[in-house]
Amino acid sequence: MNHFDISDIVNGLRLARDDWRQSQDRLRDTEGREFPSRIALNTTMEQLKGALFPMRLGSPELRRENEDYYVGYTLSKALSTLVDQACIELGRHHTVAEQVREQACIAIRSFSETLPELRRILDMDVQAAYQGDPAARSVDEVLLCYPGIVAMIHHRIAHRLYTLELPLLARIIAELAHSQTGIDIHPGAQISEACFIDHGTGVVIGETAIIGQRVRIYQAVTLGAKRFLKDEHGHLQKGQARHPIVEDDVVIYAGATILGRVTLGQGCIIGGNVWITDDVRPGQVVTQASLLQDPSKPPSYPN
Repeated sequence: MNHFDISDIVNGLRLARDDWRQSQDRLRDTEGREFPSRIALNTTMEQLKGALFPMRLGSPELRRENEDYYVGYTLSKALSTLVDQACIELGRHHTVAEQVREQACIAIRSFSETLPELRRILDMDVQAAYQGDPAARSVDEVLLCYPGIVAMIHHRIAHRLYTLELPLLARIIAELAHSQTGIDIHPGAQISEACFIDHGTGVVIGETAIIGQRVRIYQAVTLGAKRFLKDEHGHLQKGQARHPIVEDDVVIYAGATILGRVTLGQGCIIGGNVWITDDVRPGQVVTQASLLQDPSKPPSYPN
């Protein structure tokens, strides 16, 4: 095998890193990582999935009589890594290591205490998918095979971390699911129980979206922002409520685009490939055909 002299390339890459860090004011001294590791968090997510669903997403050698031991061992490893990664994120904003470690431990302990509730909520998501898809032969098939369930597991874990003020860990976990499934859910989005994302490829759910119970969403649906407000200096304003509110029992079919802080009323049905920037009344059916009707005519409702 040929050996190349790459010392100039290594030096060039170092200079490029230094230029970037200087431009971003990041030349402070650091002995370790500046940011959490995607690799470590990917391993942690597999461990958390195994702890939540040990006989289906855990070790293939696991037997029922060893289930509790496996859950305890796997969960301990996952939580330990989460504490380490949380220390890295929090350490970017603090200088006292002891305070950072304590804050990280408090946050991850709070996260861990919600895991039994999170498992019950995920069971409702799985059941909603099984009941909502005639092709599903069992809840086990749904859990093992459906990308929408993978996305929901990641999202529900990421959202808990997001609310515990660990937004970078949460975003990495969300993006791991995005890369696996093609479903892009910001960890800030609030999604209630029994959400079913069917097929899922191309679904986008923005940071401030609020989704009620028993909502069904098909592929290529966007719950996005209509416009981005700027301050007097031309900078984007962060944290503004700019994504839709979807009430209980709404169905959104493939390719629909809903933009802005609009409300889809309870039980309404949004047809495929429609573009919505206004509120939809409870029970209303919106299709391409209905949007082309004379606006003076009453909307159609499901029977």
